[in-house]
Amino acid sequence: MSRQVQVTFDAADPRALSIFWRDALGYVHPAPPGVDLPAGADPLAAWDDLLARMDVPEEQRNSSSALEDPDGPGPRLFFQQVPEGKVAKNRLHLDVRAAPGLQGEERMAALEAECDRLVALGATRVQRFEPEPPMSAGFIVLTDPEGNEFCLD
Repeated sequence: MSRQVQVTFDAADPRALSIFWRDALGYVHPAPPGVDLPAGADPLAAWDDLLARMDVPEEQRNSSSALEDPDGPGPRLFFQQVPEGKVAKNRLHLDVRAAPGLQGEERMAALEAECDRLVALGATRVQRFEPEPPMSAGFIVLTDPEGNEFCLD
């Protein structure tokens, strides 16, 4: 039997980091449990309302955030607030598959365009690796707004 996977990020600001990854991946913030949101309603506002009604102290309201793939197959992403900052290179990272099936200059142009979009959202470009067939089709390394490395592949 297979298992479902949730990818968990330690974060200083779970809400802001989840917004970056929402926009980067096309994921969505889920509605609070038991809340049916009308079309176009903001799930984050619904969470704010729920936490206020539950008398959760203001300083605890950004302790976590989550994202889901609206199409269903992708893993749930969870962001949890931790007191310490990032201190070393990730031992695990995400590969964002931004150019599936493309090769050569067409692939690298697609990766560059996606890199520009993600930098505009708050990512930082780290390094481009040129194609080295047959072992590598080329990729770009970036970091998210909290310094977590990921690759455009």
